[in-house]
Amino acid sequence: QVQLVESGGGLAQPGGSLRLSCAASGFTFSNYAMAWTRQAPGKSLEWVLGINGDGSEVYHYKDSVKGRFTISRDNAKNTLYLQMNSLKPEDTAFYLCAQGYGFNEVLPPGSVGQGTQVTVSS
Repeated sequence: QVQLVESGGGLAQPGGSLRLSCAASGFTFSNYAMAWTRQAPGKSLEWVLGINGDGSEVYHYKDSVKGRFTISRDNAKNTLYLQMNSLKPEDTAFYLCAQGYGFNEVLPPGSVGQGTQVTVSS
């Protein structure tokens, strides 16, 4: 079955960086778009960034992360990444990776991972 396992979360200072990884298994990774989503305490789930199956197209869902967050994928390693720079306290959330609907489509999503906590605080 589809498994998505996130890692790399933790505590970072404002202005710091973290790199999240999502190891995928149980499906042909390169055939699917993938995405990162996040949920802060007391707030609804929000989509952050998506990427198509071969990594040639990136989908932006959240203006506040533009220029700071970068999504990428390594299809040889079946792994999705989220590089987060210039972190802000408002980036504090539970980050989850999601399998897309198809090669170029993120929504509606398929499986979603368990997530990893990111906390930005001094």
